[in-house]
Amino acid sequence: MHRGWRAVAGLLLGFASALVDLFVVAFARKWVVALAGLERRRLRSFLGIDSAEPTREQAARYLAVRAPVGLFGGFVLAWLFYGLAMAAIVLYRLVAGGPESGLDRSDDWTAFLWTGLIGLVLLYIEVQGIIGVIALEGKVARRWLGPSEAELLRLRIDELAESRAGIVAAVDAERRRIERDLHDGVQQRLVALGMLLGRARRNPDHTAELLAQAHEESRHVLEDLREVAWRVYPAALDSSGLVEALEAVADRSSIPVRIRCAPLAAPPRVETAVYFVVCEAVTNAAKHSGATMIVVDITEEAGAVRVRVVDDGVGGADPAGGGLAGLSRRVLALDGAFDVTSPAGGPTVITADVPCG
Repeated sequence: MHRGWRAVAGLLLGFASALVDLFVVAFARKWVVALAGLERRRLRSFLGIDSAEPTREQAARYLAVRAPVGLFGGFVLAWLFYGLAMAAIVLYRLVAGGPESGLDRSDDWTAFLWTGLIGLVLLYIEVQGIIGVIALEGKVARRWLGPSEAELLRLRIDELAESRAGIVAAVDAERRRIERDLHDGVQQRLVALGMLLGRARRNPDHTAELLAQAHEESRHVLEDLREVAWRVYPAALDSSGLVEALEAVADRSSIPVRIRCAPLAAPPRVETAVYFVVCEAVTNAAKHSGATMIVVDITEEAGAVRVRVVDDGVGGADPAGGGLAGLSRRVLALDGAFDVTSPAGGPTVITADVPCG
């Protein structure tokens, strides 16, 4: 209740100051910065809205836009006070008056209850109107003055907290994926290899045949281990660079991949993020899209590396799915931007912007 009356007081002051705002903007522009400072103090003290300290030009534009909002707030409050006054008069005449006052308690109470219900509905609409005016005050302040340093700091803290949680989730998901790959792939092949060698020892007559099978199985084990290692971190990124690592991704893909990569001057963490975006996007397209071609474009502009992966598949990719969600967290951890567009029928377009700073 205290907060509500505080907001009402703030809007009343805003209505009074709106008239002053119009006068100052029109005839005394040298006072616009001081008056905008008073408006900022009113917003912060009564409405809980913080904003940045403006320049003279920003202050003039803000006061010119805010004045109609303040007048509108006064109009909304006028209806509130009018309704409260009428309700008080009716209540007084009903309780203390008599037939001579025009209201008789012996009359049908249905009319009084119906009128009271209508009053409650109008009061609810009025409260929503006040909330709307407060929100409009905040939007005008943030649009023409900008958020304060404290608010920017709070937003940054929230962003970092969310990013940290995303990194933890991404690392945990990657750990589970590696464990699953080792368990379902490498471990099973090693078990099969051990069984073949055991059979070779027990059956001397079939040793050559069983050793040949064991040799073939060991080759598959090495391939699986190499695949797991590539997905953990590709050694080609350090030895040969991003282009060579991406060409290896294209070579391993079951779908033709065309890569266009401009020369980059990006730090290793950015190249690593770019590599995993392309690798996961190509893997998802090969598994789920039914595409016949994947096109990867990598460019650097405005201090950021942009990755755009397009496939001509059936579309319908879910941005919240495990693989794409993990990519989003990886990119956001570097203050980047990640977007997936995949309408039914395709094409699927995955875009990532990773800042180099």
